[in-house]
Amino acid sequence: MRGVLSAKVVLMMYGDYQCSKSADVYKLIKVLKGELSASFGEDDLCFIFRHFPQAQIHPQAQRAAEAAVAAAVQGQFWLMNDTLFAHQQKLENGYLVEYANDLGLDIPQFLKELSKQVHIDRINKDIESGCKSGVTAAPALFINNIRYTGRWKMTELMTAIIAASH
Repeated sequence: MRGVLSAKVVLMMYGDYQCSKSADVYKLIKVLKGELSASFGEDDLCFIFRHFPQAQIHPQAQRAAEAAVAAAVQGQFWLMNDTLFAHQQKLENGYLVEYANDLGLDIPQFLKELSKQVHIDRINKDIESGCKSGVTAAPALFINNIRYTGRWKMTELMTAIIAASH
């Protein structure tokens, strides 16, 4: 989570690291946050990322999500998140370790957590939460707990966020 839950606008994204559409939406949100920073204060916009790996079509998405949570434990979630979306074609275990190393993570801890799958429950909670909210595929976006059903375009999304802030 970036920001505070009491923000005027809470943007929640369910994403899959192996899904190109999830990567596109994540990049769009990053650009949008930059655009809105001039008109929105620090506490006006909160962005929450939830894991929704679609293992049946993206075999490496689950492992990538585990790597992101393992990085989060070491305070590097957002950098790992950016890295995983930037390198969607390279999510095999060897690459995950390379990314963790590049971020300066404690590699023995990272490897232990991945091999013991200690973060599976955390990811399953995100998936469960998504399913309860009607999410069947990633990406899915909610603005103030209301499912965004508009087009994945900058102007439409920005308009929806600004409308939700009033």
